[in-house]
Amino acid sequence: MLLRHTTSEVKEREGLTINPAKTCQPIGAMYAALGIHGCLPHSHGSQGCCAYHRSTLTRHYKEPVMAATSSFTEGASVFGGQANLLAAIDTIFSVYDPDIIAVHSTCLSETIGDDLQQITRKALDDGKIPEGKYVIYASTPSFIGSHVTGYANMVAGMASQFAVSTGEKKDQVNLVAGWMEPSDMRELKRISKEMGAKIVLFPDTSDVLDAPQTGKHVFYPKGGVTVPELKSTGDSKFTLALGCISAEPAAIALDKKCSVPFETVDMPIGLSATDRFIMALSKAAGVKVPDSITAERGRLVDVMTDMEQYFHGKKVALFGDPDQLIPLTEFLLDLGMKPRHIVSGTPGGRFDKRMKEILERAPGANFKNGLNADMFLLHQWIKNEPVDLLIGNTYGKYIARDEDIPFVRFGFPILDRIGHSYFPSVGYSGGLRIVEKILGVLMDRQDMTANEEKFELVM
Repeated sequence: MLLRHTTSEVKEREGLTINPAKTCQPIGAMYAALGIHGCLPHSHGSQGCCAYHRSTLTRHYKEPVMAATSSFTEGASVFGGQANLLAAIDTIFSVYDPDIIAVHSTCLSETIGDDLQQITRKALDDGKIPEGKYVIYASTPSFIGSHVTGYANMVAGMASQFAVSTGEKKDQVNLVAGWMEPSDMRELKRISKEMGAKIVLFPDTSDVLDAPQTGKHVFYPKGGVTVPELKSTGDSKFTLALGCISAEPAAIALDKKCSVPFETVDMPIGLSATDRFIMALSKAAGVKVPDSITAERGRLVDVMTDMEQYFHGKKVALFGDPDQLIPLTEFLLDLGMKPRHIVSGTPGGRFDKRMKEILERAPGANFKNGLNADMFLLHQWIKNEPVDLLIGNTYGKYIARDEDIPFVRFGFPILDRIGHSYFPSVGYSGGLRIVEKILGVLMDRQDMTANEEKFELVM
């Protein structure tokens, strides 16, 4: 009913995007900044931009998201926002007392050419940044890239502006988290601890955007990577970047500034990607894989084997962020499913390269990212080749309803369900949760459509 206007005939489009499968850079930068302890994100632009970015994160995490803004008016839009940002820095440290202000740009400030590095240096020279406090920045124009690009730019800014090399290497490994949930970051720390690997995870939004209710408001929750930890990343012996789009830029920045070698692996979603992550962490940290981790893997394999008949041959359409779609597509193939249509609004040639490699196991699958890789195209593909399952963020519910497709919510944003910020999707335990969610909707559909004589108590 909602999208009946979608045509089945696919035509090439150059200057038109319909229902984009992404949102804008500053949202990603704001989310990344919340992964630093005591940090207040700052949107260098209009109040409306900041309000939109805050509200989207708040709706996804069901948590209040704090952020400041330069509050551009007509004057700042014409003559530049330097005075606004300098005044904001002074006010924020005086009133809200954060340890760090993380400034990200917007369409407006980028279009008029504000130089965040120059303004930050002037704030320091003018004594507006108190001793022991910090201001970092990232260029995040909304008119290019996506929220994933903005996240990557801010995380790279953390690495390049905080990391310090003292010349004495530490027995620790940097884990650069790609865009993932607070629950996923907590799971990465649990796995590392279980393996005996000392890590510095950044950013880290666990205990920030999933903080417990204690009856007291805490402006800066206890979670997040600390400034000393970020500085120590320059002395780490190795860096693992979890995602070629959202995490690798920070690893490159660390290597360039402090000569910390790195390896990029896929985000550990599903069986194969988690296997690679575990082995890479084992090698980088110089630790063995304990029996407890092997047992977790065995439980995932056991469920995959036991329930194979429900997965086998099912066609899937999926959309979302590239670093999540790459290992998720591979996991669907490991389950015996058939990925047919894949869309990511985030541009970048690495996605195209990895998808071609993975989809050698699924000849004829459609995939596209970047310009015009939108929900309209995905819907058209589905009309031409129907699927048994749709996976993606909340915006997929319209297609799922119109085409009567079982739907699993995965990615960002999820506005109409909870659980994503509390239960991990990474690691072997996360793989079990993905399996359980897929099985749930497929078996519910089987129950709903079964003839009376085939309506089974035990499935």
